[in-house]
Amino acid sequence: MATWSVVNDASQESNPGGRYFRYAVFSLTALLVLSLGIALIPHEPAPPAAPPFSEQARAAAFADAMSLRAAGLDLATAASGTGTAASTDPLDRVVTLLTIQARALMSPDDSAAPGTQTGPTAGPPDGPIAASAAPSVSSVAELAAALSASGAKRLGDAETADGGIARLLAGTGAAQLLAAEDIAVAAGVPAEATPTAAEAGEAAEAGKAEGSAVPEESTGPAAGCSTTEPASGGASLASALTAAVEAEQEAVYGYQAALTRLDSASAAPASDLLEQHQDLAGEVLIQSRIHCASVPPQQPGYTLSDTFLDAPAAGLGRLEAGTLPVYGDVVALSEGSTRSWAISALVAAARRTLHWGADPGAVPGVPVDESRLPQLPE
Repeated sequence: MATWSVVNDASQESNPGGRYFRYAVFSLTALLVLSLGIALIPHEPAPPAAPPFSEQARAAAFADAMSLRAAGLDLATAASGTGTAASTDPLDRVVTLLTIQARALMSPDDSAAPGTQTGPTAGPPDGPIAASAAPSVSSVAELAAALSASGAKRLGDAETADGGIARLLAGTGAAQLLAAEDIAVAAGVPAEATPTAAEAGEAAEAGKAEGSAVPEESTGPAAGCSTTEPASGGASLASALTAAVEAEQEAVYGYQAALTRLDSASAAPASDLLEQHQDLAGEVLIQSRIHCASVPPQQPGYTLSDTFLDAPAAGLGRLEAGTLPVYGDVVALSEGSTRSWAISALVAAARRTLHWGADPGAVPGVPVDESRLPQLPE
């Protein structure tokens, strides 16, 4: 009996199938333990995706508007202690402008975000785009410099942002540049130079060079163009450029008619502004042919109201203000060198509007209904 047991054990040891079975059981057990251990180890959460460029640019513009608004409020409060209303008027205008701009730039996340700052160091979360790291503003001259820098930044971001945000940023930047000049003059210091003027000139020259091969006598789209409008009937760059051609033709006619009725003090600058419109009329024709827009024929004349003829300076202001939404459309619907050209044209139109005493709005080129804007956080 003992002899059989020893033999039987020896046969089991010599059976390879038994060893493979034990190896398989051990391997499955180890795999099960390993998988359970991995499942119990918490995974590191993936970092949140960076917001799109346009959202970052909007958030930075909002933060800068809030920062500059707080600085303006502080300066206005200090100036009011002097008892001279004239010293606070430019600052009050800036604060009102920045308040409307901040409301136009604000998103629900901005109003709900805890700890929203409203001081000079306010800014969006860290990212590729951040609010301007402006030093503490302690004088009107410093506020003018900070406004000018913010305006230039908004115009630069507008060249890359998506259509609607680009239009909002371009209008915000244009108004901030004009406000910087306003308070700089009020403070008795020269307006801060910005890079936008040089960039606008380069963009305009680029637009002219790009379209130089288009025959000047052509009144239709360039050869090979398709004039088909979007099937949905929505706005297109071609239709926006066509509207810009018509606006410039009407502006040239309006200035020519006003020159014979303006006083001598207003006639000289009006003559210079007429030349600007004549140049713009040629540039927008070139852009229209590049982008296959239908070029309307030159009208022999336009109907001018008695109000315009009786007060031509105010009439020119209204005429200039009417071109702002036209160029706002071109900014929103274009890209590249055409958008750069349109931004410079928008800034120039806002400046001309202000020259004649008309209001270009807090965001030139963007119709803003203040009653529908959200309220700023406390």
